[in-house]
Amino acid sequence: MSNTVNLAEKFAHSEKFKFLFQDGMSLVEESAAYLDGKGRENAKGLPRASAMLYGSESMRLTTRLMQLASWLLLQRAVNEGEMNREQILEEKKKIKLNDTHDSSDNPSWKDLPVDFIELVTRSLSLQNRVMKLDAELYGSNLDKSEMVVSNPVNQQIDLLSTAFGAIKQ
Repeated sequence: MSNTVNLAEKFAHSEKFKFLFQDGMSLVEESAAYLDGKGRENAKGLPRASAMLYGSESMRLTTRLMQLASWLLLQRAVNEGEMNREQILEEKKKIKLNDTHDSSDNPSWKDLPVDFIELVTRSLSLQNRVMKLDAELYGSNLDKSEMVVSNPVNQQIDLLSTAFGAIKQ
């Protein structure tokens, strides 16, 4: 019998997971409100190439956030005893966490609205945190090359956030 403590398991059942859950769901709501309101208006004034990039990135953002929300809801169900490990493993097959397409090197990226870029960046950061937690909890085959790392400082913040809960930047 092993005496090791699985920190990810402890985190997943802690109050800090509730903060991660709330942050994730708030980001979903904030993004939806932006895309349906201010984002729609901001997109109208973009040059053609930027408008196309905005359209594809907003679809990626929406898809990414829906996958993350699904994962967070599944984990909450496990934490509350509504699902067992076998059930969540079956449901997790439907969730794709590894779509980490990064368009920030696209020349039109700089023309996108700052608010939109911030939402995309925050969603990628949340995705990295969830992918790491998922790998620790469920043994997912997490390939480090799949994770988007915008800079070393953000990587360290993500690691600290995963270990100690959400850190407001």
